[in-house]
Amino acid sequence: MFRRHFLTTTAIGAAAGMFGYAQRAAARSSSEGSSTDMAQLQTKPSIVFAHGLWADGSCYSKVIPTLQAEGHEVVSAQNSLDTLAGDVAAVKAALGVVSSPAILVGHSYGGTVITAAGTDDRVIGLVYIAALAPDADETSNSLQAKFPKTEVLAHLQIVGGRIWLRPDGIEYFAGDLPEQEQKLVWATQGVPATSLFDDKVEGTAWKSKPSWYIVAKNDRTVQPELERFCAKRMKATIYEADSSHVVMLAKPSVVLDAIRAAAKSSTPAPALH
Repeated sequence: MFRRHFLTTTAIGAAAGMFGYAQRAAARSSSEGSSTDMAQLQTKPSIVFAHGLWADGSCYSKVIPTLQAEGHEVVSAQNSLDTLAGDVAAVKAALGVVSSPAILVGHSYGGTVITAAGTDDRVIGLVYIAALAPDADETSNSLQAKFPKTEVLAHLQIVGGRIWLRPDGIEYFAGDLPEQEQKLVWATQGVPATSLFDDKVEGTAWKSKPSWYIVAKNDRTVQPELERFCAKRMKATIYEADSSHVVMLAKPSVVLDAIRAAAKSSTPAPALH
């Protein structure tokens, strides 16, 4: 209500005028040589990240600055972990604020998210990090049920319809990080709805898009054998890391190598003039 009173007709008109001016200025700038800059920008695909459970978008903080410095547009989507459909929508919204084409990177449950979101035409490659990658007839839960349970599952608690990682569970999630980093990961955890892993959204992007997969050999959250199974099934280029589940925090250089390989493979040829 306050905003409706505050935004008077005069203010709206002024804003529209400024927007129109900005459009005309942008058009002039484009005609004066920015087309070359755009051509250069488009040789680097954008990178959109999707996080998993007990994390948020900042879990990629050790790789984002390097990718930005190398010329990529980067967005790390913030998934609510309420529903799979909502998280897929969040990643697709992130695709809308970066240049196309883009590469999607998903960690853990984020792999389920990019498997569905990656069918978008703006996506040209997928990078999975210790991630789930369900087939069309699978959910996150049914895929995991095909493999032995991991140790982290004994260190969870349900509060208010959400699944929390208990403090004594952090070693099974991020046990190779320094103690202070482990505490930070626990304190900033994104907490999923109890029904999240039973959700299904249409689309299996790894069947039609090139994929890269990082297996976390010391994972105690997702079975490494599940990871290898997913990687082989999608015919991904496979990397193996001596890492806990949170490879992007424990071994960021491995994640950067995989993303760089995906970007290089997917980079369009420069336009001829």
